[in-house]
Amino acid sequence: MIRLDLRRDSISRRIALTIIAAMLTSVALNILFVQLAGVWARPPLSQIGLIEQMAVVTRVLEAAPPGQREHLAQAASNPMLHVRWSPQRESLNLPDSGETLALEDSPELQQLLATRPRQLAVYKPDDWPEGDPDAHYKLVLQLGDNSWLAFTPPYRSWGLSLGMRFTIIGILALIAALLVAWIGTRQLAGPLQRFARAARRFGSDLRAPPIRLEGPHELRQTITAFNTMQAQIQHFIAERTQMLAAISHDLRAPLTRMRLRGEFIEDAEQQRKLFRDVDEMQSMINAALNFFRDETRLETATPFDLAELLQTLVDDYGDQHIDIPFEGPKNLVYLGRPLALKRAVTNLIENAVKYATPPTIRLSSTAHSLFIDVSDQGPGIPGAALEEVFVPFFRLESSRNRDTGGVGLGLPAARTVIREQGGELTLGNQPGGGLRARIELPRDQ
Repeated sequence: MIRLDLRRDSISRRIALTIIAAMLTSVALNILFVQLAGVWARPPLSQIGLIEQMAVVTRVLEAAPPGQREHLAQAASNPMLHVRWSPQRESLNLPDSGETLALEDSPELQQLLATRPRQLAVYKPDDWPEGDPDAHYKLVLQLGDNSWLAFTPPYRSWGLSLGMRFTIIGILALIAALLVAWIGTRQLAGPLQRFARAARRFGSDLRAPPIRLEGPHELRQTITAFNTMQAQIQHFIAERTQMLAAISHDLRAPLTRMRLRGEFIEDAEQQRKLFRDVDEMQSMINAALNFFRDETRLETATPFDLAELLQTLVDDYGDQHIDIPFEGPKNLVYLGRPLALKRAVTNLIENAVKYATPPTIRLSSTAHSLFIDVSDQGPGIPGAALEEVFVPFFRLESSRNRDTGGVGLGLPAARTVIREQGGELTLGNQPGGGLRARIELPRDQ
């Protein structure tokens, strides 16, 4: 059972207040419409000229001889008002119901027709039997010689019809509901969107600050839980990095002692093999220290020209007489960490130069992503090993040897820095031969 707690800022409370606000706004708009309806939507007869027209016709017919009144009434009729004169009231075929008034009850007519006592009767379409063709609005007025005038508008020619009024009221209610719902959802969606952006940022930046507490109670609980999880992950990564870096650093001392003891080995071949193993272990330790203490992880995101960065790499290798073709736009601004991205691309280029052929770099983009392709024409990598090469210290023995100094941390480090920027690094063999390394980066971080 859902419990509605209106004492604290909860989602259920906001929904309830949104519904109440929508209802109150709708009522307010309808009250405003009713007030305005007295002026333009349903004006009284005194404001549309019909009473003045009735008064003029009444005075003219009252001054005319009885024999001419019927013809004058026909001449005074128009599409907006039908006038009929009758010497007797019974011949007007009026219904039994209706509202009888005195002239004093209509100050406008009393002012226009002087103060002579007269009888007035007002009829509405509902006063006639259903389906009667004479069912109209009708005003019947007694003249001074006790004859009668009947004024009949063929249709309601003033104000709005009942159907139109209900339509306007429905539209106003819908507008009120949509307006309040839009404001309410924006107030709720704003904190949710900021929470989602902060969560995505933590996915690409482990040093992201905690999320600010805001929004309803349920969202605040979620933010608190996320901040706690984020702090625990950051603490765990810091401890793991410190521990592994300390282990790698402490291994240097026994390696140094092994090299010193190796100096006393008389067998030159055994000494050479020992020194080679020590150098390889030293190289692995140095790579591990660089991996765990990578300074690029302290780099802050900043806008930079990605195309210019890649072109700079191409020029640097050109100075070493290594020709690397580049395809892509001349300028492409990206928000990220340029030093980390430069090291990742450099690692891919170094792999291609060492184990294959100088690669081709291609920069492309879509509406939501950027792509950096580093392709070579080498032997490629077996399909089963396309993901294994990202495992730390994994090496393909068929393509690497101990003289190259590779220890299996280059690709894992490259993928790590790319993922820290919200992207992904994948490898794939090309149909025509060779390997393609693709870096995909999000444009809207």
